[in-house]
Amino acid sequence: MIYFLSLSYPYILQVLLVFAKEDSQSNGFCWACEKANFRCSIARTPEAALECFLEKHHDLVIIDHRHSRHFDAEALCRPDREEASVMPLINAGFNRRYVENANMMACYNELLQLEHGEVRAQFKLRASNAIFTALEQSQEAIEITSEDQIIQYVNPAYESIMGYQQGELIGKEIIEVPKSEKNKPDLLETINSCIRKGKVRYMQSSKHKDRRKGSLDVRSTTSRGSDGSSQRRHSSMARIHSMTIEAPITKVINIINAAQESSPMPVAEALDRVLEILRTTELYSPQLGTKDEDPHTNDLVGGLMTDGLRRLSGNEYIFSTKQPHHLPSHLITPLSLNDIPPRIALTMENEDSWDFDVFNLETATMKRPLTYLGLKIFSRFGVCEFLNCPEATLRSWLQVIEANYHSSNSYHNSSHAADVLHATAYFLCKERVKQSLDPIDEVAALIAATVHDVDHPGRTNSFLCNAGSELAILYNDTAVLESHHAALAFQITTKDDKCNIFKNMERNEYRTLRQAIIDMVLATEMTKHFEHVNKFVNSINKPLAALEESGGENFTVLTTPENRILVKRMLIKCADISNPCRPLELCIEWAGRISEEYFAQTDEEKRQGLPVVMPVFDRNTCSIPKSQISFIDYFITDMFDAWDAFADLPNLMQHLDNNFKYWKGLDERKLHSLRPPPE
Repeated sequence: MIYFLSLSYPYILQVLLVFAKEDSQSNGFCWACEKANFRCSIARTPEAALECFLEKHHDLVIIDHRHSRHFDAEALCRPDREEASVMPLINAGFNRRYVENANMMACYNELLQLEHGEVRAQFKLRASNAIFTALEQSQEAIEITSEDQIIQYVNPAYESIMGYQQGELIGKEIIEVPKSEKNKPDLLETINSCIRKGKVRYMQSSKHKDRRKGSLDVRSTTSRGSDGSSQRRHSSMARIHSMTIEAPITKVINIINAAQESSPMPVAEALDRVLEILRTTELYSPQLGTKDEDPHTNDLVGGLMTDGLRRLSGNEYIFSTKQPHHLPSHLITPLSLNDIPPRIALTMENEDSWDFDVFNLETATMKRPLTYLGLKIFSRFGVCEFLNCPEATLRSWLQVIEANYHSSNSYHNSSHAADVLHATAYFLCKERVKQSLDPIDEVAALIAATVHDVDHPGRTNSFLCNAGSELAILYNDTAVLESHHAALAFQITTKDDKCNIFKNMERNEYRTLRQAIIDMVLATEMTKHFEHVNKFVNSINKPLAALEESGGENFTVLTTPENRILVKRMLIKCADISNPCRPLELCIEWAGRISEEYFAQTDEEKRQGLPVVMPVFDRNTCSIPKSQISFIDYFITDMFDAWDAFADLPNLMQHLDNNFKYWKGLDERKLHSLRPPPE
């Protein structure tokens, strides 16, 4: 009697009896299987045995070897058979011989010994192989030691993160591991300290470099039927849980969340309080680093997210101190909403639609779109009523603010301000945003959008710092332009009663409004981009998702003072750089304008002998499609996934996908321009 053991071991053992004819021995094993609660199959021929095994993959095969005239048990499993799927039988081998004994209890005892011996051993071996395969492929760094802290195993992710090779570690005590700068000794010591204390720690590995394609695939397969919105928002939340912009504090929060699951109630409640503290402090700044070595991405990060420390001594570019612009003489009499010319009113008929074309308004108003659009939007939101100011004061204020934008800038002009104001108003009308914000928040958002780039010189913060400009000196190379925009806006507003929209506000309410406006304007500064997005995801997106899954109320999450601030910051940030989410024609126009402004800065840096902070933005060599792809990949995708999951913006996300594909198509054709050549 020969036995064969396969490697699978389900909860109920499956046994195949291969007997040419029924006799007392086969009946004994049938009875034993029934008593042991095993599933039993019987085959009378080699062909039937193979067919049955390939269908059910039994754990134990018992083959009758007493009567070779019926069939040869060994031949049944010999490797010279053509059926490749029989190979698992041969690999396991014949491993037990049973002398004929028809006694039912003898058969039963034999089966029990097989189950608790070879079968379970093979099952554990199979499970071990699966575990080690998972460890090898895991992106988490994993170290396994014995009770005596002898290193038994490290996976490839551990080697990559820590800088060691397996041969340097296996068989050594953790305290014997050589340390050097390339091996990150501080991190190693922290891990080993935790191991010595009997604790478990997980380290995050490096993330995938390119998630964009996956995001596109998810979105492109989302249905747009009656439940399409909820499905798409679920997809956005799924992407949020795997976002690549992970700060150290996020890892701490994940560890605490995991610890809560197995903690007693008092400990879990204490950890809840710890999480609340962590979510309301400035601990969310990630370590800056690009997702890949793409020069366009590197230059965008260097140009938009640094303070320009790559500066050369002795080269100064001083912006002269300027007084704020006064209203031109032809604008002394303020406009009224009722006085708007019909052709201008016509261009603003669909200003509540995301597809509103601000460039048509720019043309119709002779580059004064902010005043006209501001009048209509502020009227729609009842801003004058909230501020208790006459409409004439608001009109004067809009005009003087617009006069302090530089029409000579190709991008940072009053048309950009009008575009951001429009996006802000659009976001304020989304249901969950309305649930989150109070009237004072809405007014603050509209004012902040209007003034957020006032007196922008058409150069980046890095340029001003490198040039040693007076603004950079005044603001200590920190959020130079954003600080200037906010300060100048209040200077312009409060110095003349004719345009002081805050004049009739109660003092404390004014202070609250002022602080909210300043906070939102400063939030547009790109060095804290990932901090703001990270904080929004961890303090709002993820708690809301958890509440939705459990059927809980989300009112508290939406209306806490801290979270209202996060919503306002995210709102103006998305409004400020929403160009890739606009309809394609608008997206292309904005891409051309920002590229021209960056080209002009590069030209200026070369003339002045300053460091070139964004070398790829050379008008002679730059690929605009590549720059847009990099900007979308690095700054836009994750942020709008988070904002979409919160505010529900299917049309924006569709535009974003379409525009990304457009730029990808141009890039694949090696085109550097905004549009393909005519056919």
